[in-house]
Amino acid sequence: MKEGQKLWTRDELILAINLYCKLPFGKMHKGTPEIIKFAEMIGRTPSSIALKLGNFASFDPTLRERGIKGASNASKLDKAIWDEFYNNWDAALIASEELLAKQKHSTVVKLNKIDLSDLPSEGKEKERVVKARVNQSIFRTVVLATYNNACCITGINNPELLIASHIAPWSIDEKNRLNPMNGLCLNALHDKAFDRGLITINANDYTIKVSSKLKQKKSPVTIEQYFLKLEGESIHLPDKFLPAKELLKKHNDYFKP
Repeated sequence: MKEGQKLWTRDELILAINLYCKLPFGKMHKGTPEIIKFAEMIGRTPSSIALKLGNFASFDPTLRERGIKGASNASKLDKAIWDEFYNNWDAALIASEELLAKQKHSTVVKLNKIDLSDLPSEGKEKERVVKARVNQSIFRTVVLATYNNACCITGINNPELLIASHIAPWSIDEKNRLNPMNGLCLNALHDKAFDRGLITINANDYTIKVSSKLKQKKSPVTIEQYFLKLEGESIHLPDKFLPAKELLKKHNDYFKP
């Protein structure tokens, strides 16, 4: 370690990986406003933050698969924190969000702008709904950042039209609810089709498969345009957190051929 540098604490690393999850890969440099604000918050330089994000990138299997190595000076603690997240995304992301809220003298609910106006003032049902909304908000933030805020099928980049879709459904696979590799950024139309098993993403090569239920003899022009032409096309793959093949295989089985 160079003279004048200080060791990263466990809490700082947890906050840094939270940021790693929420930033598009192309924005992980010292000039990014989010990195500058984060550096001010924890009392470090933007350059040191960018380097630390590069350390985390060195562990990301998606980047390794694409031949991107990331920074080469990661510490044992960097790897330990990465493994904590990678092996239990749901618990680790929530814990990091709680730490971030504490750092900002706020709450997780306020950070994620959760609307509580339609909920009862107290009770277990309110707690359940608030928890679900917080989880969904965090998942959406991470998945949209992973796909650079664009639909992986059409490239649509209007946030109001984008859905953070679960590959393995929220209601079925509890342990992967916040796993970014269980997410796809889709526009609302293709999200609905994916959810109903009318389209799927081939786990072997990430190409789109369209159900025969949409392949009628006299299909409307819109079905041809928005679905049938997609058959065999590759999705736009993210720069990090590649969709998990084992989860895509489950969806392939759910797909209506």
